[in-house]
Amino acid sequence: MRAISRRDFAWSGLAFGLMSTSAVAHQKLPRIIRPSANMDNLRKVPPSLYEMDLGPAARDADLLPPPESEIDYPITPAAVALPDAFQPQTVGVPDIAPAHSIIVDPLQHFLYHVGDDGTARRYGVGVGREGFAWSGRAVIGMKRRWPRWVPPRDMVQRDAKARKWANGQPGGPDNPLGARALYLYQDGQDTLYRIHGTNQPDSIGKSASSGCIRMLNEHVAELYDRVEVGTPVLVLADAPVVVQASG
Repeated sequence: MRAISRRDFAWSGLAFGLMSTSAVAHQKLPRIIRPSANMDNLRKVPPSLYEMDLGPAARDADLLPPPESEIDYPITPAAVALPDAFQPQTVGVPDIAPAHSIIVDPLQHFLYHVGDDGTARRYGVGVGREGFAWSGRAVIGMKRRWPRWVPPRDMVQRDAKARKWANGQPGGPDNPLGARALYLYQDGQDTLYRIHGTNQPDSIGKSASSGCIRMLNEHVAELYDRVEVGTPVLVLADAPVVVQASG
């Protein structure tokens, strides 16, 4: 296995300002594609309307809960014993990617928040199950505490639990987005993928989600405070990250 280099992690100069336009012209960047969605149609919808317009025809926008819970609930540490490898820790990742960016390694179920000193903060995550996994580049376009959850139409159609919340579930400890959510955008549009907390802590280290990146609530709250809107995110398709040592 090889380390992911800065060359592998090259970003569009227009979108991220991390390399020259001439260099980007020679590299075709992968795109995030949702298996059950037509991205051409999605781009026609303003980001502020996504959660309403992607729901079932009967969805009533007036019934949508507030974007964030009015209550900032305390975060209770998960009652699950994660393997040591999935506990937050600082690891050496020389030349892995630009500082302050996020890399998700689905093959090993790790998320890295890259520092500026050759290290990264690493967390264990849950990722998409077979048929729902995705990879690509994005930026954090929005952040929310105890966010509401509005399941997309395809999930409402196949999942009775999601159907119950066709008009949105208020944020809180029982919400599947957990304590925090980082919304992934591409070309100024919501991809519908998130890095978020979970009320299913036993899914960390597994491929079980509908494509989003899950973290323990206490871990995503730490990451939430470390990153800003506009932070670049790369979800790898292969070539697992190789680290020097954990600390």
